[in-house]
Amino acid sequence: MEIGFMQGRLCDRVDGKIQAFPWRDWASEFEVAQGLGVRLMEWTLDQERLYENPLMTEAGRQRINQLSQAHGLRVLSLTGDCFMQAPFYKAQGAERASLLQDLEAILDAAQSVGIVYVLIPLVDNGSLTCPEEEAALLEGLLPLRERLVEGGLKIVFESDFSAERLARFIARFPADAFGINYDIGNSAALGYCATEEIAAYGARIYNVHVKDRVLAGTTVPLGTGNADFDQVFAALHKTGYTGHFILQTARADDGDHAGAVARYRDMTQAWWNTHES
Repeated sequence: MEIGFMQGRLCDRVDGKIQAFPWRDWASEFEVAQGLGVRLMEWTLDQERLYENPLMTEAGRQRINQLSQAHGLRVLSLTGDCFMQAPFYKAQGAERASLLQDLEAILDAAQSVGIVYVLIPLVDNGSLTCPEEEAALLEGLLPLRERLVEGGLKIVFESDFSAERLARFIARFPADAFGINYDIGNSAALGYCATEEIAAYGARIYNVHVKDRVLAGTTVPLGTGNADFDQVFAALHKTGYTGHFILQTARADDGDHAGAVARYRDMTQAWWNTHES
């Protein structure tokens, strides 16, 4: 079990957003994380300026690898907000083909810096709203299975589906290349029962986002929303979860970003330890 942070959580917000690629500060986060003893980061990709992101340039990837080695920090997962902002399975014709080419370029880039999990958010603008979109998603992704396995990559889905529906959905994808990112806060906001969710598809959870949200509302500091963390961690222990926990937590309004990440890390570790057998 290892606790990491979502890129951007150790620096100021970008244009007031809770999450966006931190163009100005991305390199400095490696040193800040090292100072906290945090050794895991989840990268972020936006559709805007996609091919300018350091991950998507040769020089940028070299810099990422240098910083990772210098500061003892690994980048093992990627949140593809770009897939939510421009979902290929909602596009047609040449636009869909172009977005699928973007996906393959992202997989190549991810592999070159050691990323294992590439997250496609099926929420908000990326939510699956009809059978045709789900069919287009399958049609676009299933042919990538061999490429994913050979590259040591997995695509993981974050979804707003109920437990039973998500279990049926993920069963359509081979487990050696596809899985689930479980988002604690999103499930709390939707009013789902963590015990039921994790019992339904726990074996397919490869990555966990740690955050808290109020019912039908926004992200709030850990322990102040509707997430039942004791229930979540007990259920994950029961299913034998051995993956990572990524802090996608509320932003620090006082500017003490490192202090907030350190506090949330300690809270997460305590919840996990409480339920160790």
